[in-house]
Amino acid sequence: MSTSLTLQALGPAIGALVSGIDLRDPLGDAAHDKLLGALLRHHVLFFENQPVTPQQQRDLAARFGGLHIYPIYPHVAEVPEIIVLDTDAKNLPDNDNWHTDVTFIETPPMGALLSARLLPPSGGDTLWASGIAAFESLSAPLRRMLDGLTAEHDMVKSFPAHRFARTPDERVRWDEARAKNPPVVHPVIRTHPVSGLRGLFVNEGFTTHIVELAAKESDALLRLLFEHVAKPEHTVRWRWKLHDLAFWDNRLTQHYATADYLPDRRVMHRAAVLGDKPF
Repeated sequence: MSTSLTLQALGPAIGALVSGIDLRDPLGDAAHDKLLGALLRHHVLFFENQPVTPQQQRDLAARFGGLHIYPIYPHVAEVPEIIVLDTDAKNLPDNDNWHTDVTFIETPPMGALLSARLLPPSGGDTLWASGIAAFESLSAPLRRMLDGLTAEHDMVKSFPAHRFARTPDERVRWDEARAKNPPVVHPVIRTHPVSGLRGLFVNEGFTTHIVELAAKESDALLRLLFEHVAKPEHTVRWRWKLHDLAFWDNRLTQHYATADYLPDRRVMHRAAVLGDKPF
């Protein structure tokens, strides 16, 4: 594989366009290391015209670690590591909020790879935000107050039974997922295990409350932090084209899939790379 990668930063806080690589080929060590370095610097990488098969996407993701099997979403037949996000007017999207993937487990994914398989005529963009940039732009007194606080993350906040357990089969799967994924507690401010940088680690999708605060205090502070993360200065927006692929560092980023394309259909394939326990 060619390792003549070129990077074009898409903003000072987050995002870079990568060219000079074909992700359908096996990923060699040199390219692997270059991509990891770029991921640390830019937090989310975008690749154009990468028509990977589900198997190729799985193998690419597996070069960065073990893969997560999602407990709720459907997956590609015979490739359980690739979940299918297939949304339209009959299956409404549920990821049109700011979230970090799978923070409801003890060791949330370190990263994820998302491939555009079918797109609406317009709309359906995804935005990413840097938790590092968001943390660093808070005032020093607020950063000190947040240090040492912890927050609960719960699968049910984004996957309520009334939507994801409507049929007997769905109910069985949902009950199993709920039993295997009770609420967990993570630090509000996470340290990146590689770069050592610190960032906000609460998200609207899964964070329910700050453990050390009273309910009203927690609600008010989380509302402030959710709004702060989403400031344009902390974000990058990607307008998908067919076979684009995004690879993001899930440890200190959040993302938001816009739901402006309905009733048209949008299909994405995603693989998630297992991570470590936040600290």
